[in-house]
Amino acid sequence: KKNEWISNGHGEYQELAEEKEFFEVTKKSENVVCHFYRDGFDRCKIVDKHLALLCKKHIETKFCKINAEKSPFLTNRLSIRVLPTLVVVKEGKTKDYVVGFTDLGNTDDFSTEMLEWRIARSDIIEYSGDLMHPPESCKSKKSGIK
Repeated sequence: KKNEWISNGHGEYQELAEEKEFFEVTKKSENVVCHFYRDGFDRCKIVDKHLALLCKKHIETKFCKINAEKSPFLTNRLSIRVLPTLVVVKEGKTKDYVVGFTDLGNTDDFSTEMLEWRIARSDIIEYSGDLMHPPESCKSKKSGIK
């Protein structure tokens, strides 16, 4: 299974050049996280940084990105209105969206662990942490106990 994932580009964060590639990727890979981005958007660059790390850790999931401005059919069909938006696709069906940074603590300096936790709540990656509580809140609780 792992070799199949690697041959499908798992473990690397790839850009999809055109919309039809999105459909090819979601047919080939059971678990897909696709970042809809716009060039020159700082917040999209922040998401890129985190996904580049997560793709190596979660080889069971395909991580990719597509330029929303060059993908009018997809952005319309998936009702994408805010960038960045992560579209979570499981077994060819859109399962969840992570829209902007609201679910990530509403801050630009959220941790990779925070994004990992939010994606894990969509049941798209293997995750061993507590899905009920974001990692930041777990840390603050632990540090208060002496």
